[in-house]
Amino acid sequence: MSIEQRDQLVYIDHGEGDEPLSTRKMNPLFSSILEARLARRQVLKGSAGAAALGFFGLGLAGCKSSSSSDDNGSPAPADLLGFSAVGVSSADQIVVPEGYSYQVIIPWGTPILGSFPSFSVNSTGADQAEQIGSHHDGMHFYPINGSSEDGLLVLNHEYVEPRLMHASAQGVALSSGATAPLVGGQRPADEVLKEMNAHGVSVVRIVKGVNNEWSVQPDSMNRRITALTPMEIQGPVRGSDFVKTLYSPNGTMTRGTLNNCGNGYTPWGTYMAAEENWAGYFTNKGDNPREHSRYGVSSGSGRWAWELADNGADEFIRFDASIKGADATQDYRNEPVCFGWMVEIDPFDPTSNPKKRTAMGRFGHEGVVFAPAEEGKPVVCYSGDDSRFEYIYKFVTAANYNAATANGSMLDEGTLYVARFNDDGTGEWLPLVYGQNGLDETNGFTSQADVLVNTRLAADFMGATPMDRPEWGSVDPANGDVYFTLTNNTNRNAGNVNEANPRVANRHGHIIRWKEDGGEQAATTFSWDIFLFGGDSGESGVDTNIGYDPNGDMLTADNILSSPDGLWIDPDSRVWIQMDSGYRDPFGNCAMLVADPTTGDLKRFLVGPIDQEITGITMTPDQKTLFINVQHPGEGTSPADFAAGDYTSNWPDFTPTTRPPRSATVVVWKNDGGVVGS
Repeated sequence: MSIEQRDQLVYIDHGEGDEPLSTRKMNPLFSSILEARLARRQVLKGSAGAAALGFFGLGLAGCKSSSSSDDNGSPAPADLLGFSAVGVSSADQIVVPEGYSYQVIIPWGTPILGSFPSFSVNSTGADQAEQIGSHHDGMHFYPINGSSEDGLLVLNHEYVEPRLMHASAQGVALSSGATAPLVGGQRPADEVLKEMNAHGVSVVRIVKGVNNEWSVQPDSMNRRITALTPMEIQGPVRGSDFVKTLYSPNGTMTRGTLNNCGNGYTPWGTYMAAEENWAGYFTNKGDNPREHSRYGVSSGSGRWAWELADNGADEFIRFDASIKGADATQDYRNEPVCFGWMVEIDPFDPTSNPKKRTAMGRFGHEGVVFAPAEEGKPVVCYSGDDSRFEYIYKFVTAANYNAATANGSMLDEGTLYVARFNDDGTGEWLPLVYGQNGLDETNGFTSQADVLVNTRLAADFMGATPMDRPEWGSVDPANGDVYFTLTNNTNRNAGNVNEANPRVANRHGHIIRWKEDGGEQAATTFSWDIFLFGGDSGESGVDTNIGYDPNGDMLTADNILSSPDGLWIDPDSRVWIQMDSGYRDPFGNCAMLVADPTTGDLKRFLVGPIDQEITGITMTPDQKTLFINVQHPGEGTSPADFAAGDYTSNWPDFTPTTRPPRSATVVVWKNDGGVVGS
């Protein structure tokens, strides 16, 4: 068969299959942009590559000189990428560079507290509340007493796979993302409880032992935060009519966090869990207000049909957001409005309630990235709304940072902005503030709480730039440059391309980068470029599928990539890029690459097992231990194979009857004890 035919056959579309379709209508501002813009930007050797030079003055091409010094006699920059690139792999294993080793730890079901119940597909819902959750995602390492060998690993658990989770569901022909099977039109309550407890966040103490291997430590700080954990609603939406429910008639509390994808870590040492695709968990079979409809709440059953649990308990029926009572305090019509926020967690205080920080906006948060905090200046952070044609946001605190007193309350007052990327390489941050620029009663907004609950609608109204699924972001600690992955958008067409998203049917995604004007993270204007384009080396025969590195050079066997998703910049400014793609040929399994933003070099560092995505990334303070996550191994297994008990993924400790393929964390280190990546 032709390369084009093979490419079509092997594309599974990881990632997009888990994203709800955006319900936004395209802003007229972009409806007349022609496909010709693609040609101007896509020919990177003289366009986007040149744009990188023009906007940032980095001189990337010049830095590729093989000379040991530049024209002024200064030493050439140190090589950040001191490893040999690993090749594309389709093996059911982790592949790391020569001179590196790895260990797999804390797979789903690892006991961490309470009675420490062992993993089993027969585990109960109560057991799961004491075990590591499912579908590992964003995470952060919090050292204990500054140690690089002892700390708390805090990680998200995005969603679940019922066909792998329950003994009763094994062999049921469910496609990835399908709702769980019903029994007599209902769901067994304990299976629902197990799924709820497999969501959320794990806090687990881990210690480095002999041979660089890490192990779980029983500790009072170990904790599971789930879809049932009590949480405070803070910020401008607290106490408003939007979040009053039967559970919290005064609108100050809710239960649980859902679909936690990316994360963030604050300057004062707390953890931020993002609520991404939360809308699919709910149903509304009657009135469907804009607070639901613009976010994709369905009139059918919720994704996992939790509302149909057979015991009819309150913690389950809340996922039916239909109007049933005389007012909002007598039903759960407002329950979906209690989700879509950034959730702050204190990893060192297991008795504390997580807090939903509503001033940061409500949408499909992929994560949040904080710029380095500066004394006497506002705290600034960025977040992407991970769905096709959605937006990138920035939050600037009202108060200035003071390291001695800063805490999460800083996130309750400030200004939320949405980005407009102009075609000339400049950009603007548009404030989403009630009473300004038409965000008032004449256009349907009644308060700041209304603007924040309906963040997407406010951003629509302001004319923000619709992006190709903005996911993870990171800030370069050396210069404040901000990077965001734009994973893909196969729905992009010639009528709605723009310079920041220039590819029609953008199957492989790209990474955008900007510098805030004046070097101030709180600035309201910026300059931007496209850092790189994902894609192949021409194998598909489709020009818009070709990838280019930061220098504008076509990608090679050492660095082809598709669908950049996870992103992190380490203290030395290495840009770590993680794939979430279903493409097999020529890309192989999902991988992690590293870029040097100064030289423009890009290399593949790690490849994961089959049918998974590489996600989540963090390091110990000494940068000698790297942690990443492998999510949903076995996702590509066909329903027929599952029905036959034939799992295609054997990772990490698969057995046909007792251990399905499980998400897990991977520890990577350099055998000579050096900095990872160097």
